[in-house]
Amino acid sequence: MAAVRLVNLYKKFDKVVAVDGVSLEIADGSFVVLLGPSGCGKTTTLRCIAGLEVPDSGEIWIGDSIVNDLPPKDRDVAMVFQNYALYPHMKVYDNIAFPLRMRKIPKDEIDRRVKETAELLGIKHLLDRKPRQLSGGEQQRVALARAIVRQPKVYLMDEPLSNLDAKLRLFMRAELKRLQKELKTTTIYVTHDQAEAMAMADKIAVMNKGKVLQYDEPLNIYNKPSNTFVATFIGSPPMNMIKASVVREGMLVQLDAGSFVYTLPADYSEIVSTRLRSSEVYLGVRPEDLRISTEKQPTSVFMAEVYVLEHQGVNMVVDLKLGSEIIKAVSRPMPLSIGDKVWVGFEPDKVHIYDAGSEELII
Repeated sequence: MAAVRLVNLYKKFDKVVAVDGVSLEIADGSFVVLLGPSGCGKTTTLRCIAGLEVPDSGEIWIGDSIVNDLPPKDRDVAMVFQNYALYPHMKVYDNIAFPLRMRKIPKDEIDRRVKETAELLGIKHLLDRKPRQLSGGEQQRVALARAIVRQPKVYLMDEPLSNLDAKLRLFMRAELKRLQKELKTTTIYVTHDQAEAMAMADKIAVMNKGKVLQYDEPLNIYNKPSNTFVATFIGSPPMNMIKASVVREGMLVQLDAGSFVYTLPADYSEIVSTRLRSSEVYLGVRPEDLRISTEKQPTSVFMAEVYVLEHQGVNMVVDLKLGSEIIKAVSRPMPLSIGDKVWVGFEPDKVHIYDAGSEELII
């Protein structure tokens, strides 16, 4: 096991900057997820750690050593790829044993470790089969076993569950999390699936355009996203962002969204006045924090028209037309029809306010 530290990592392909000044501290034994959309730089960052890509500048530390100049085989990391990368002509036993044989581990030690790892992953009965005889989930377990059997300092995983069906993916992400906690090995995991990241990670690094925009524990990222990209990337449905002009009324601040005016509480007004750098903000509220009612309530802020209803069993998602914008609310099922007018409200402590210029969180 080892901690991993990235210091101002930079990688460019021709004119495209793939990794732009990434710095991360990954604690020994932790499970860290690199999360972001396609092309955000998360896989390139992982490949730089593995030694499969050479960074243009910056430092990669594994434990107490800088590994920039070490080849992949000497970094003591194990990587699990999206496509599993199993050898089709080898049996499962030989696929798992292969990295140990390359290190000239004694035969009896190889046999013990392969069987122990296969037992841990529930694939001992598959050791005499070849990859083509396995299901997707079984192949994925073999790929994991090949990484685990090496007992490396760090596991690197590049979207290893993306080829599985939805049900198996849910099962395997729980299994992966259990295994990581049991083995206590530092794990860096790449995904574009924010639900997967929230469920598995000790900490998440949200990336976009080669930069880390926020690095924190999952609940902190969800409850206090540091900028509009993170706010709208994390959460399903994503956070509603309503653009509003700032109007100062004495000591209070009002947000004029056109369709409604919202007066901030006095303590919020003071913070916004101090930190605001432009005349416009985004008022962010998560769909589950909106309160819908057919009659005006103490927390009601504006009226909106029901545009679309999506029933999801215990909850329903309501698309609401607010002027020219569509916002989403998550509600318990209630008797609504398309075209109904409803009151919409929220508690002040559920409001996020972002500077429209910098798109950074104010409060």
